[in-house]
Amino acid sequence: MIPTSFEYEQAETVAQAISKLLESSGEAKLLAGGHSLLPMMKLRLSSPEKLIDISGIKELHGIVRDPDALVVGALTTHAEVASSRMVRDTLPLLADAAGKIGDLQVRNRGTVGGNLAHADMASDLPAVALALDAEITVETPHGTEVIPVDEFLLGPLITALPENSVLKNVRFKIPQKGFNSVYEKISHPASGYAVVGIAAVIACDDNNVVTQAAIGVTGAGDVAYRAKAVEEALLGKVFTEDVIRHASELAADDGVIAGDLYASENYRRQLCKVHTARALRRVAPL
Repeated sequence: MIPTSFEYEQAETVAQAISKLLESSGEAKLLAGGHSLLPMMKLRLSSPEKLIDISGIKELHGIVRDPDALVVGALTTHAEVASSRMVRDTLPLLADAAGKIGDLQVRNRGTVGGNLAHADMASDLPAVALALDAEITVETPHGTEVIPVDEFLLGPLITALPENSVLKNVRFKIPQKGFNSVYEKISHPASGYAVVGIAAVIACDDNNVVTQAAIGVTGAGDVAYRAKAVEEALLGKVFTEDVIRHASELAADDGVIAGDLYASENYRRQLCKVHTARALRRVAPL
């Protein structure tokens, strides 16, 4: 598996990367960790004429705490997110999911921005980003844009990233005080991708009534989605085993569920229900 020939350039700033994209006469791709792009090039599913390496752009690295969010630079690796004490203490869901991505080599090279920009239907982070109402900051030739993640993820390998633009960071919102969260995943045994992944964020009041519910689902269909039917079945209800069972039965209702050689559509529907129930039991032990 050998890719077609291509030009290689490095960019030291976001502005320089955008300039190089604009100057390219053919198809140009940004190269960060490379764990999504390079395999596609080797299979010749993608044949860019130019690769622009942005891995050295310092402003795209790092994790910053805002009053109500964690802002993760696009080039921050999954391993950095998973091992960050600030992430573990503030958004354990994000650290949990990052630690389950692929294998050690993938986590050490793969990046948060590259993961979301690639929009693989079996990727882990889209479910987490949806459950945490994440916002994607993008630098375009015309200025900065902020795109809610539910408007950013459009389909399999399709996003709303504008042409000739650079994804700068992802802003993961911190839920209301007293929330619990978890990422529940069944992995493909060969690739580590999510056959189904469930990101759950739940908050309850002193009477164990659900005051916040956000459920993100990935791997089940062509694009990750929010399980709105599950959320509506939980909100305002006392968190009981009966409520969990009823809400979990609705986990596949808001997605277009897919089937393949590994897992049929019906099997994935059942996995959505089972793993949503498991996630809910984990975030709110009864």
